[in-house]
Amino acid sequence: MTNSLAITLENFQQVVLEESKTKLVLVDFWAQQIPESLELRDKLANALADQSDVIIFATVDCETQGQIAQQFGIQGLPTAILVKEGQPLDGLSGPQTDETINEFLAKYLPKEQDLLLKQAVNLLTENNANDAFKLITQAHQLDSERADIKLVLADVYIQTGKISEAESLLASIKMIDQDSYYQSLMSKLELASQAADSPEIKALEQQLISEPENIDVQHQLAAQYSQVNRHEDALVILFRLVQKDGSDVTSKDLLLDILKSLPDGDALANKYRRKLYTLMY
Repeated sequence: MTNSLAITLENFQQVVLEESKTKLVLVDFWAQQIPESLELRDKLANALADQSDVIIFATVDCETQGQIAQQFGIQGLPTAILVKEGQPLDGLSGPQTDETINEFLAKYLPKEQDLLLKQAVNLLTENNANDAFKLITQAHQLDSERADIKLVLADVYIQTGKISEAESLLASIKMIDQDSYYQSLMSKLELASQAADSPEIKALEQQLISEPENIDVQHQLAAQYSQVNRHEDALVILFRLVQKDGSDVTSKDLLLDILKSLPDGDALANKYRRKLYTLMY
């Protein structure tokens, strides 16, 4: 059992009292002459083989470490006790099936959405909102009510230009969850909304009204829209140009560049790829 830690009087303080302040510690009590206790020990070791970053699996040999078993008040074997911050939190006693063990551990092991959330947050800290988009979207599909998932998704939305989506998501955050992260996202949203309607964009929009056929102005406006994450507005202009003139390579290249910049699985990118495909074939 390479992933288990044998508890002795020497390391008891360190493992049970100190380590349990930052991680859960599952302490399994066993004795060689009680086969059911060996069976539970081995089943737990297998179940926790890849979970050492969440739960430390520790074992107590009751034959040689009876004093520790007494300290825990162990009445019989097999028994396992989950410890948090030096205090018993939960436990198992008697023979267990794989199913009952998995049910027990499922209450304390991270769920899939927790892992997705963690990965998405790491990607965001690396300024990689595009890759974070897919992961946090999956997490939100698994649990659409969790505020921490909603906040990270709103952050990704803002960074990828989905202002209205971010707005509606932040509007659904309850007062109790409106922490400092929420407040910073509201500020980001305000700035993004202002940038989306800059003086340069307004001037180009006015110019386009007076010169509706000016392709150069349309390209400039599409580029400005794209820079402030108004991707759909940019794609509408460029697709119309490609639709009008199939030999307009510049418009097609600009359109493809915007599509490439969008996250994998983005609904807008998929929509315009399909539109482009039907146009070409």
